[in-house]
Amino acid sequence: MNFGYFANISNPGLVKSYGQILNEIRDLAVTIEDAGWDSIWFTEHHFGHEGFEVCPNAIMMCADIAARTTNLRLGQAANIVTFWNPLRFAEDIAMLDHISNGRVDAGIGRGVYGREASNLNKDADLKDQAKNFRLFAETVELMKKAWTQDFISHEGEFFTYSEPGLIWNHPDSPKSEAFMNLETNEIEKIAILPHPLQKPYPPLWQVVDSTSSIEWAARNDINVIMWIPTVKTLKKRFEIYRDARSETLGREVPLGEGIALVRDMFCAESMDEAQRDGGDGILKYLRWICHWRGLGNHLDPGEELPDTPGKLDSLTYDWIHPRNMLFGTPEYIVQKIKELQEELNLQSLLLWSHFPDVPHETAMRSVKLFNKEVLPHFKSGSVTLAQN
Repeated sequence: MNFGYFANISNPGLVKSYGQILNEIRDLAVTIEDAGWDSIWFTEHHFGHEGFEVCPNAIMMCADIAARTTNLRLGQAANIVTFWNPLRFAEDIAMLDHISNGRVDAGIGRGVYGREASNLNKDADLKDQAKNFRLFAETVELMKKAWTQDFISHEGEFFTYSEPGLIWNHPDSPKSEAFMNLETNEIEKIAILPHPLQKPYPPLWQVVDSTSSIEWAARNDINVIMWIPTVKTLKKRFEIYRDARSETLGREVPLGEGIALVRDMFCAESMDEAQRDGGDGILKYLRWICHWRGLGNHLDPGEELPDTPGKLDSLTYDWIHPRNMLFGTPEYIVQKIKELQEELNLQSLLLWSHFPDVPHETAMRSVKLFNKEVLPHFKSGSVTLAQN
């Protein structure tokens, strides 16, 4: 089983300096690599003056960690590609792939916060979901073209390459019909440099919720990342991905192949200690994100929320814990991960312990206990040295 760390960097109230945040993430990355984890994942968010998500560029964060690690794969969950110029994004991912010697997992998403889209790319405005998806799909198409073709041309709803009317005539640039009209000297195609080290391109991962997004990813050579749902709800979503992927590839794809699951995790010596040290932090974050998402994603199939005055009234530790949280003793967490394997054939698990307001030292105590007491149950050769 593959284990990754979902490093959703948080700094509520902006009480830490950004230098401190970076040093804490570097400490985390080195610690999990030494223990035998497979990957680390960063998010992209903007304008978060509240401090719940404070990483505006996951690619730059990955480049920093690439310089400090050797084997750890570097993922983004996700780059919000609807905010990016597709060719600039393709170049940056390709360059990161070379910097890291082929360790990139390229995560892509459509966005979740309206204030980000409104100020970065109005075409990505989430109030028009259909337009946002068309932009996303065209962006992904262009990324793949740029990574796999020497020169590309493209004319779509949102992007045209090369820009019509550009004349290229330089004595040190040999003329070629590969990219230009030899009679008019007009550029007709364009190239990016470099191309990715991994061929044809780094593994693509899309953060998904809806059935349509799951099916689209499966049919477009994209792995998927899921986060909140219960095991019963996940089973249906895993099956949707498997069936669409099997049909696309013309082979029987095993359940769980191409899927990563994010779980909130806090490993402690007792169940009460896990709740005491991590419970308030994860609830604070869930209240932030579920203000937009609601609680529907936490329900079993057919289950309904009770009728309460506020839409998040059910969001308590006791309500959420059995649904999707890996909070507890090492023995409890081992049991719950084995359940995910048995029910979903889960192959990739991404874990998060650095919740809002949880001190770095407290979160690292959780990670180190997990390394010592949980990881060896699932990964041979993982480090089991005494933890401080």
